[in-house]
Amino acid sequence: MNNPFDPAHIQEEKAEREARRLRLRTNLLIALFCAVLGGFFAVLYRAQVVDGTSYLVNSDPRFVQPESVDSVRGEILDRYGRVLVTNEVSYHVELDWDAMGERRLEILSTLLEICREEGVEWADSLPISKSAPWAYASDAPLCSQTEVEGEDGETQLKASKTALGRLSEKCGWVKDAAKAQPTAGKLLAAMCKTFGLIEKTDLPRPKNRAMTGTMAAAAQALGLTDEGGSVTQADRELAGVLYELYLRQREVSNSTYVFAKGVDITFISKVKEHALDGVKVELSTARKYNTSCAAHVLGYTGAITTDSAERYKELGYPMDATVGIAGAELAFEEQLHGTSGTRLLETDESGNIISQEWQTQPEPGDNVVLTLDIAFQATVEDLLAQYAAEAEEPGGMAAAVVDMTGGALALASYPTYNLSTFWEDYAALSGDTEGKPLYNRATQGLYAPGSTFKMCTAVAALSSGTITTRETVTCSGPYTYYPTPQPACWIWNRLRGRHGAENVTRAITDSCNIFFYDVGRRTGIQALQEYASKFGLGEYTGIEIAEKKGWMAGPDTSAHFNQTWYEGNTMFAAIGQENSQFTPLQIANYIATLANGGQHYKAHLLKEVKSSDYSRVTQACQPELLDSIDIEPAALDAVRKGMYDLSQTASMARHFSSLPVTVGCKTGTAQVAAKTANAVFVCFAPYDDPQIALCLVAEQGASGSSLAQLAAGILTQYFSTGSSLSAVPAENTLLR
Repeated sequence: MNNPFDPAHIQEEKAEREARRLRLRTNLLIALFCAVLGGFFAVLYRAQVVDGTSYLVNSDPRFVQPESVDSVRGEILDRYGRVLVTNEVSYHVELDWDAMGERRLEILSTLLEICREEGVEWADSLPISKSAPWAYASDAPLCSQTEVEGEDGETQLKASKTALGRLSEKCGWVKDAAKAQPTAGKLLAAMCKTFGLIEKTDLPRPKNRAMTGTMAAAAQALGLTDEGGSVTQADRELAGVLYELYLRQREVSNSTYVFAKGVDITFISKVKEHALDGVKVELSTARKYNTSCAAHVLGYTGAITTDSAERYKELGYPMDATVGIAGAELAFEEQLHGTSGTRLLETDESGNIISQEWQTQPEPGDNVVLTLDIAFQATVEDLLAQYAAEAEEPGGMAAAVVDMTGGALALASYPTYNLSTFWEDYAALSGDTEGKPLYNRATQGLYAPGSTFKMCTAVAALSSGTITTRETVTCSGPYTYYPTPQPACWIWNRLRGRHGAENVTRAITDSCNIFFYDVGRRTGIQALQEYASKFGLGEYTGIEIAEKKGWMAGPDTSAHFNQTWYEGNTMFAAIGQENSQFTPLQIANYIATLANGGQHYKAHLLKEVKSSDYSRVTQACQPELLDSIDIEPAALDAVRKGMYDLSQTASMARHFSSLPVTVGCKTGTAQVAAKTANAVFVCFAPYDDPQIALCLVAEQGASGSSLAQLAAGILTQYFSTGSSLSAVPAENTLLR
């Protein structure tokens, strides 16, 4: 029996315990090692087998870049909440110069082939004809003459380089665009050489090419085709697209541009099948027009131009944003545009989008409510067209209707155009130099007012104390105050008649030139100019869309036109001739000022602005009083009574007698050439409680009285249906 206290035994037990501990530690280490090794293999298996595909994709180079996203433009409505301009969703194709890389020409050639097959039109603003023989789309492709108006209202022609001219200088196609005017063929050949279209032969060439790239290069080298004969139809089409891309890179510092709009699913599918680098199909909104009327007032949108790029850049706009170009779209750009957003796009080497994340969300624009009544506007435009169709020598026409505080109820210009087909019709519209359908005659047409100015002369004479309401001037035919000239009254020239003794009321009704020759001479040109300015004639009306300032006759105006002013010229200025030229809107606002007792208001189109969801009014337009003319009530009554009496004469009563209201009116005939005159007609109604004022102008019209029937039709429409909604909404219906 072993002694438990034996030192040898104790030592043996101790050694055995140490051995057990060592085996335990070793087993634990082995187990831990196996667990770590197993985990390692599990992670490796997951990375290589389970998630191998995703890691392989993520191993490719990726690029993150911000992209600006245009906001949805607000809607435009008429005064009664009818939506005139809204938005519709469509797809468009964008091209990115950088993403196309070295295969740029091959990609574009393929894309254009798809467009031809599907009948898709693409953006091409290169002002060179799209088919041989090559010719410029305008007379001055590199440098144009632009009409500008200085602060003093002086109209000048300013020479300015076009976008093509500036790009031609930067690319070395011409040395000085203001001096060099190469033929379209030579310029196109130089462009194609820069673009590599007439030298490269390793690119896919359409089957219908007239000559190969090698033949074209050889022909140009021999000098046989220096007029652009080496450029084929396909080259011209490619050059148009490359011009757009070059223009954006060098003019607005933006490599992306919208190549085609409103493409369908078939076209999109074909583009996707070819996997063309740098060609992106994006969802966007485009303007939709719910009316074919008021084109000049509503205006249109488009890409940022080189002339406005700097301004929009300062406002924080992306350079590919859609902005207002004309009309209300331009005038209320700030309210309609909203705020652009920014999203981060993660792309691979081929430009394919892997992921996207919003950095800032775009905010839609507000909705603009105009003072126009679109139903009334449509009637005015239809009546203008009918009048022109019945005229022996139809010319341009204009109509302006305003309320007593300057709010525009209708602004019509004939001929006009349809905004829905504007870009498709643009070539024909811009090429119509006779009818000038793009010209807004209501706010930019300048016309001599003729006898419609006589009320201004009367107010100036009465207010300055030159005459009284009872004072008379005898009309004996010719006016013999000056030895020469001795102009005669219209009744003498036409019938060898005389008006006899005329006071101011009778002189307005009879439109007696002799009375106003004498009264105008005595009043003086300074007083006539002063009161014309108070009435807003020859001054900007303040309307938000583009307008002309016009001219009031006088010494300074004659000096501007390099003419000599004589004392006797005041006679002709007093009857609305000489160098006086006003817009129809100015004349209509002048009549409104006369009708409302001398309160001259700023003309305006804006009624109010509503938030994007129509929940609140963010801006309300208040009438702005520009001037208050101090007219004695008796003097005002005498002048207005002359207009009323004219509406009751036999020649006018047949047009106005059936109206539900009485009117005050005045005719005018302004001679513009030996056998040509413009007809002018003005009126206000109702006579006892004026609500609207109207001005009609007919270029090459027979006389102002010929417009009376047209004016009666316009007033009939307004006072029967034009001043209220066409349909009464049901109870509890939410109005915009």
